Amino acid sequence: MKIAIVNDMPLAVEALRRALALEPVHQLVWVAVNGADAVQRCAEYTPDLILMDLFMPIMDGVEATRRIMADTPCAIVIVTGDSQQNVHRVFEAMGHGALDVVDTPALGVGRPEDAAAPLLRKIANIGWLIGERGNAERATPTAPRAPLSRNSLVAIGSSAGGPAALEVLLKGLPRDFAPAIVLVQHVDEVFAAGMAEWLSGVSGLDVRLARHGETPQGGTVLLAGTNHHLRLLKNGTLAYTAEPVNEIYRPSIDVFFESVAHYWNGDAVGVLLTGMGRDGAQGLKLMRQQGCVTIAQDQQSSAVYGMPRAAAAIDAAAQILALDKIAPRLAEIFTP
Repeated sequence: MKIAIVNDMPLAVEALRRALALEPVHQLVWVAVNGADAVQRCAEYTPDLILMDLFMPIMDGVEATRRIMADTPCAIVIVTGDSQQNVHRVFEAMGHGALDVVDTPALGVGRPEDAAAPLLRKIANIGWLIGERGNAERATPTAPRAPLSRNSLVAIGSSAGGPAALEVLLKGLPRDFAPAIVLVQHVDEVFAAGMAEWLSGVSGLDVRLARHGETPQGGTVLLAGTNHHLRLLKNGTLAYTAEPVNEIYRPSIDVFFESVAHYWNGDAVGVLLTGMGRDGAQGLKLMRQQGCVTIAQDQQSSAVYGMPRAAAAIDAAAQILALDKIAPRLAEIFTP
């Protein structure tokens, strides 16, 4: 994979160089010392992946991410030494299209292979993602869902660009919106609690991490909170599970959507927002086949039109809507 580094700290650049050198398949194509330099270099030679720092002189990583994703889009991972202290900036960058975040590998601490492992694992996953070798199409069961009840659920999946899209969607819902809401966003479990807190602050809704064994309740917003998959069980409770282990997306939107199609005993709506790759498309299709309303974000309002495009291509979404139209549509669907 052709990889670029954007970082003004020589020690951080060296740590990233050493980490990449552990995998000969990766080629470092250029290094930029600030965001403005990165925007220019990316226009001249767009890599497969950029390892982007958050804080740099002249132009920071958030603005550089915004400009690159608008002009010369490619996969971007935020790599910083202080991500826990700057979760709001991390989610702002992800709102502009950054795929993930990881801490800078430490130099001179323990085995180099261990220090580099989290970064290299994320790079490997993104290699599968941009190579479109992700989820294989699943067989669609023919058994109908259980009869509908008065229970209502909105299942929402998002990835690159998701934090900003979720902010807009949740802000647009009426304060008395009755259905339960469950969010599956591609984000490492280290940052999930911070994301729930951030979404609560920006949306005005009570957003918290989903707990193993709880049942989605009306008026609550639950966010998948671990690197395991979140799924709905036959008894209506939520569970975290490592299976299927071959899913590169963790947590997987497809896994959750499919479990909703199988086991939610009530009215359900599936919403697939901005993101790179195809995760969620097959699950959304199964929800539609099982009688659920399905919505995908349109291209114009998506930071990265990958997952919604995949859903549209297989006719998984009954409706394709601009981001600012999705919340009003949800309110309309659930108005008595």
